[in-house]
Amino acid sequence: MENVTYNSFTLQLEGLNVTKNSTYAVFFLLLFSYLVIMVCNVGIAVLIFIDKSLHQPMYLLFCNLPLSDVIGNSIMVPRLLIDMLKPPSERLISYYECVVQAFTTHMFGTTAHTVLMIMAFDRYVAICNPLRYAAIMTNRMVMKLTVSAWGVALVLVGILLGLTVRLNRCRTLITNPYCDNASLFKLSCESVFINNVYGLTFTVVLFTASIGTMVLTYTKITLVCLMSKNKSLNSKALKTCSTHLVVYLIMVFNGISIITLHRFPQYTDYRKICTILFHIIPCSLNPIIYGVQSKEINKFLSKLCKSERVSPSLKS
Repeated sequence: MENVTYNSFTLQLEGLNVTKNSTYAVFFLLLFSYLVIMVCNVGIAVLIFIDKSLHQPMYLLFCNLPLSDVIGNSIMVPRLLIDMLKPPSERLISYYECVVQAFTTHMFGTTAHTVLMIMAFDRYVAICNPLRYAAIMTNRMVMKLTVSAWGVALVLVGILLGLTVRLNRCRTLITNPYCDNASLFKLSCESVFINNVYGLTFTVVLFTASIGTMVLTYTKITLVCLMSKNKSLNSKALKTCSTHLVVYLIMVFNGISIITLHRFPQYTDYRKICTILFHIIPCSLNPIIYGVQSKEINKFLSKLCKSERVSPSLKS
């Protein structure tokens, strides 16, 4: 009869299934991606912090994305890189570390939606109600929107993980490159009906609110642009909103792919790739897309480059 270990505090991560020959290539690709994410996100956050001309609601709200990206990837990617260099039998993780990793992973995914929602609201006010923008988007409003974005995510994810940690565990293998809620409750031999119901409700509510906000705000922005004869306004609206929409669509596509593939065990390898791409692609693109499209950030960087060129010439 097979021995079953109940509520073990040592779990095993399945990790990525890569061939021995491609291990180092994948390792350095992930390491490079992680360094790009950290440098770009921390860099743009510091840039916004030190340049007073960037202390505007749009950029202050955007700072929530780099913060979420840095936290989400710092918990997941280094651990994934370490595990890649270990044989499968040695990819062990404590239960508590696994829960923390799952919590930060879901917080990362949820705040990505809630932050993009409040950024969509900011763009809606700026384009559809420009005369009242300063009166509406005060520092207090920016703080309220930021707290609500993180607060809603905290409550939703807290309940999600709370329902999972109450379950007794009879398995120890996490069939994923890193810990998430679905992988954790699959360790249980008890009924996970409540977990499935809440998980589905969570997903439906988050995606409905997120997609609904995007459709509503962008429909109104499009109508304003169509009725407006101001070419400058239309160009600015198209520039800022198109970048926002591209980032959002990439994130939604990856998120839906992961949720769908969790229902099909035969596509485990595809799901693993999607989960990693969900962390890497949007997080790498966010600072680059917003940085390139921002006139204020481009001005600051050009000033910085000019000052760097001038200073050596003065020394000589």
